[in-house]
Amino acid sequence: METFFLAASLFLLLNLVVGLARVYRGPGPADRMQAVLLFGTTTVAALLLLAHGGGHPALIKVGLVFVMLAAIGAIAFVRLPGHATPPEESE
Repeated sequence: METFFLAASLFLLLNLVVGLARVYRGPGPADRMQAVLLFGTTTVAALLLLAHGGGHPALIKVGLVFVMLAAIGAIAFVRLPGHATPPEESE
């Protein structure tokens, strides 16, 4: 079972590498932010699998830190001045 957890963690880490292309090519800031939030979720899942499969319970706490950082990053993105586009005026 330990091998399964480690293989699943490796699969998630490979997904992160592929997801970097989306961050690089993203058509807009909102798409890039969604990809970054997905990275946070995938990183936490990989850390939890590594903690369980590798016997390192400290990785659970590291995962909690990543969850908090992702939440703070999302809040900062939404609160950034000038990131929202003004509504189009009808003529």
